[in-house]
Amino acid sequence: ISPVDGGQVIMEFSGKELIQGEPDASSFPSGGLRSTFEARGYTAWDVTSPAYLMESPAGMVLCIPTVFLSWTGIALDKKTPILRSNQALNQQAARVLRLFGVEPTMPISSNGGLEQEYFLIDGTFVSARPDLLIAGRAIFGAHPPKGQEFDDQYYGVIPSRVLAFMADVQRQLYRLGVPVKTRHNEVAPSQYEIAPTYETGNLACDHNQLIMTVLRKTARRHGMSCLLHEKPFDCINGSGKHLNYSIGSPEVGNLFAPGDNPHENAQFLVFLCSVIRALHRHAGFLRASVSSASNDRRLGGHEAPPAIMSLFLGDQLTDVLEQFRAGHVTGSAGKRLMNVGVDTLPPLPADPGDRNRTSPFAFVGNRFEFRAVGSSMSASDALVVLNTMLAESLEFAADFLEDYMKGDSSKLGEAVQKFIEKVMEDDSAVIFNGNGYSEVWQ
Repeated sequence: ISPVDGGQVIMEFSGKELIQGEPDASSFPSGGLRSTFEARGYTAWDVTSPAYLMESPAGMVLCIPTVFLSWTGIALDKKTPILRSNQALNQQAARVLRLFGVEPTMPISSNGGLEQEYFLIDGTFVSARPDLLIAGRAIFGAHPPKGQEFDDQYYGVIPSRVLAFMADVQRQLYRLGVPVKTRHNEVAPSQYEIAPTYETGNLACDHNQLIMTVLRKTARRHGMSCLLHEKPFDCINGSGKHLNYSIGSPEVGNLFAPGDNPHENAQFLVFLCSVIRALHRHAGFLRASVSSASNDRRLGGHEAPPAIMSLFLGDQLTDVLEQFRAGHVTGSAGKRLMNVGVDTLPPLPADPGDRNRTSPFAFVGNRFEFRAVGSSMSASDALVVLNTMLAESLEFAADFLEDYMKGDSSKLGEAVQKFIEKVMEDDSAVIFNGNGYSEVWQ
């Protein structure tokens, strides 16, 4: 509202205010990056993430996804680092692709699928528990007569009251442009999960923030409380936020897709080995991105991965890489048919490798599932670390291949062989296909 002559006001809203704003940044945590008396900050519209309308009893609010920077250009938000890390990732991935004769015209970006776990508790029970109200988790109390002994919640019937809540949440999220896809029980009693379709990493983080907001608001309206704490109750599963991670573009496709014959897919193997090297060299940073008092209570027990960062590849890919290390590649195991043992059901195709639920960073067919992110966290920190460590590793790969080939494209196959051998020799210690809860890996 802008006042004009004669004591009147007019409603005006210019595009300039959308593109750049100047909020007071003086009270924002600066971590010693600038003097406390400096106050200027800037917001800028992130046009890669759609604006949306958020309804409330007081009216409609136009929400513009923005970056938030200090006057000196320091990022004060979690969005700017994602966009910067995507830019670094695109630059180095494009270098590697050019060596394979691919000239990308569209940017290579990270993609994310975020599974959100949460607990739903009746509001009257929560009101009687100061610990749940204040801390979001139980501090005291007795064990329930029925806990998680049979793990029978997962495939049980969704209670009608919870199903009404889920349907309400999905309707609201569709209206906000969040493409939610799945809803189901989780293993612990009163634990559930929601997940949207796979999308670009920046958008996935924005949508996950909306999902958490809608879950909490809708639960109150249904007379329940949504607990997003990573470990709200002792002796049962905690809640995580699994980040399914890949890189690519509509033009080049998914760069983590191995194809039918991964041992013949040199481009895929270079990107795969870059991930192996990145995790081995920068495991500490990735661990730090998911570290908190609440999440550290969850990690390492009841299906949550351990705090030690390791990489699960499965038998097929591990065998292929070991063949490269030995210098003699013969092939890779294909899909097998699983005999169900029922006459009315046909044989079912089984993947070459099983999934490992105890691995914090597991390859699951055409992406990596980072299972260590906590349910209440923003996934931005983990995404930034994944993008940045992979960009550094792809830079190493591009430098290595370019130095070996010295402009001779006929040497590409030999250069890839040497690169795989080097990564497997220097960084394969991070690969672990066994039980992450065992003392063997420790």
